[in-house]
Amino acid sequence: MTNERYDAANPGAPKAIVVYSGGMDSYTVLHKALQRGYQVHALSFHYGQRHSRELEIAKEVCRKRKIVHQVIDIRAIHSLIDNSALTDASRSLPGGDYDQDNMSTTLVPNRNMILLSLAIAQAVNIGANICFYGAHGGDHVLYPDCRPEFVERMNDVAAIANFEAVRIEAPYLHVDKAAILADGLAMGLDYRDTWTCYEGNELACGECGSCRERLEAFAKNGLVDPVPYVEIPGSPNV
Repeated sequence: MTNERYDAANPGAPKAIVVYSGGMDSYTVLHKALQRGYQVHALSFHYGQRHSRELEIAKEVCRKRKIVHQVIDIRAIHSLIDNSALTDASRSLPGGDYDQDNMSTTLVPNRNMILLSLAIAQAVNIGANICFYGAHGGDHVLYPDCRPEFVERMNDVAAIANFEAVRIEAPYLHVDKAAILADGLAMGLDYRDTWTCYEGNELACGECGSCRERLEAFAKNGLVDPVPYVEIPGSPNV
């Protein structure tokens, strides 16, 4: 485990845990929690994801903003969740649009329940009563652990699993990535400080479903994604 501690902003403010992958959604959630006045403790998880480059992005963001940040290495459970194109490098990542037909192979078994359980434990440990994560409406068709029903049930459990109740907050649960981006832009966020591509190479591929959803979000906001992409014919970003 890498544990990087800095002087948290807003000393004396209520504490909050943010599950922070380094991607667009959690990056926006991180700043939403800061905007709401919380003293943020960011948690990132290395679970054997092939796009672990996102963790380096998360570290740098927290370092620059002096946010308390922990990277938790849970790769010991990799063999329990390796039936996914995101955790098995021998499998091909699906390209094309971000929908159930071609992205179902990227579902990591029980991922958000595992990560939120650990986040709840840390919340109790440091005296925080809220955990933020970046589930959003665009993921509902594909990922059950990003749906409102899941958040509701996790909240039920988080309220009784310890003597101290913890609340799960997903501020973008009912909107899509374009709306998340619009909110982040309104906060003045720089999305060069994020990583989305499932390939995890030096340049984003522009072809995986995650890249395509991201590119679409920028296009809907009338912008060009500032992250560098591999040159792909027809891409709006090259």
